[in-house]
Amino acid sequence: MKTETLIKGAIGLVAATVLFGIVFVGSALSFRSGCIRAEAGIKAQYTQNQNNYDNFWKKVKEMAQVPAMYAEDLQKLYDGAIKGRYGAGGSQAVLQFIKEHNPQLDGRLYLQLQAAIEAGRNGFAADQQQLIDKKRQYEVALGSTTALWANVLFNFPRIDLDQYGIVTSEQTDEAFRAKKSTELRLR
Repeated sequence: MKTETLIKGAIGLVAATVLFGIVFVGSALSFRSGCIRAEAGIKAQYTQNQNNYDNFWKKVKEMAQVPAMYAEDLQKLYDGAIKGRYGAGGSQAVLQFIKEHNPQLDGRLYLQLQAAIEAGRNGFAADQQQLIDKKRQYEVALGSTTALWANVLFNFPRIDLDQYGIVTSEQTDEAFRAKKSTELRLR
């Protein structure tokens, strides 16, 4: 009877050890998969930030050409209208220019450019916020209890998280270094 009890105890101990091993390995592999997903997400978000930033600047540069094109075309139209009306030498009457209705540069082009800049900046800020959040979530996971044991096996992080920082300006860097900010001067 003692032998039978010892055998049952040993089988129970082996089963508990195997079960613990299976749970531990499962948890470790799950942690590894989560870390791989997190690192891939950080890299992908960083690439998306670059994509959005590049698209934004190209759009602004292209849109900024429109008012110049419009003004150039308006000048051609105006020159053609004056030459057609008064000949190659134009009108000699100074007051005639004041009385006539002349073409105007449409301010809506500038408003559209301003709206595109605002939308581009807002979209880029949202992308930057996503990158910050993904890094925060990953850093929290790396600091968890599961990470303590799983990192012995897998050694995360495998990427340098500092390489995936947000894009800021010199003004922002200076304000945070000096701990002071000045008012925004538009002119």
